[in-house]
Amino acid sequence: MAISEKIRASVSQSSMIRKMFEQGIALKKKFGVDRVYDFSLGNPNVEPPGEFKNALMELARAEIPFKHGYPPNAGIPEVRQKVAGKISHTTGLKLQAEHIIMSCGAGGALNVILKALLDPGDEVIVVVPYFVEYAFYVENYGGVLVKVKSAKDFSLDFEALAAAITEKTKAVIINSPNNPTGRVYGEEEISALAGLLVQKGRQYDKTIYLISDEPYAEIVFDGIEVPSVLKAYPNSIVAYSYSKTLSVPGERIGYIAVNPAIEEPACLIDALILCTRISGFVNAPALMQRVIAGLQDITVDVGSYQRKRDLLCAGLTKAGYQFAMPQGAFYLFVKSPLADDVKFTEILLEKNILVVPGSGFGAPGYFRIAYCVEDRVITGSLEGFAQARRECAQNAQAENQ
Repeated sequence: MAISEKIRASVSQSSMIRKMFEQGIALKKKFGVDRVYDFSLGNPNVEPPGEFKNALMELARAEIPFKHGYPPNAGIPEVRQKVAGKISHTTGLKLQAEHIIMSCGAGGALNVILKALLDPGDEVIVVVPYFVEYAFYVENYGGVLVKVKSAKDFSLDFEALAAAITEKTKAVIINSPNNPTGRVYGEEEISALAGLLVQKGRQYDKTIYLISDEPYAEIVFDGIEVPSVLKAYPNSIVAYSYSKTLSVPGERIGYIAVNPAIEEPACLIDALILCTRISGFVNAPALMQRVIAGLQDITVDVGSYQRKRDLLCAGLTKAGYQFAMPQGAFYLFVKSPLADDVKFTEILLEKNILVVPGSGFGAPGYFRIAYCVEDRVITGSLEGFAQARRECAQNAQAENQ
């Protein structure tokens, strides 16, 4: 088959998440939906808010000239202004429509940002564990992914970050709340990261961009708030998605927010608009742009995710698992009873439980549970989780005798 050798290699290394998801579909056909406990994919099970459905129906009925025609590549001006207004209100910064480029979700936003910024050989730092698609996104544009370990509690390890930044560093990507850990970087962490980037930028006489991937920014628990990178660091760019905020991941709608204080803002904005077009996105979905315009303060029922988190964590704690309590998103990153996390996920698979090995996020020895599922999936899986851990303990004891 005459496909690209680069793509051939990428296919062989493709996401464990998707592989487990596809395996789950096969298991459900074999055993029935009620007997399979699929925690593989971050596909929200909470319904979109009523306001979203109402806005969609009203828009469908409305007579708007060129409603389904091409909007400007950067997005519908009124929508961009609505988004800028929301960010300005929450951060105290003065963003205008020109600082917003509507995107095909956060994934589309990140690809546009990286295409606009990277020259071949430029390095992009990510914090481990990380969303595996970052590696492909960076590689798409000739960049080099540099993986930096996090601290034991998944907070930022500043010593490791400082050592990783070189004259080739173009950007640092952070994801908070984090996929797969659920960690939220606090205001002091973001401020310290900003200070480090300023220091390193002066050392190497260059601009180092901070890219904040924020599809889970509204899904936080226990009164925690996600601090703004735009307030902390001038050379910052946000990639945002409504996929999780409104529970509409299939609609592919999000935006890029450019810090007004960024170096050469007009040049960067022009580049982002061009890259939106020539990447093949052309523009974010026109209908969805209009739908989300009036929903800037609307979110899904975040309390339902917190309830699911608590239900799952209580059951796994009782079974003896170890993990850091997630502060946001809808993922739990659990210490594997076996050093070989892939082997342990295979043991869980025998009990019709699908999770993703931590190796898929650059962190072997863990596994990820996406708990954006019905409560029955959580409660139904707990005995299988407990059995799997008991079996590992019994096998280890037998080997030591």
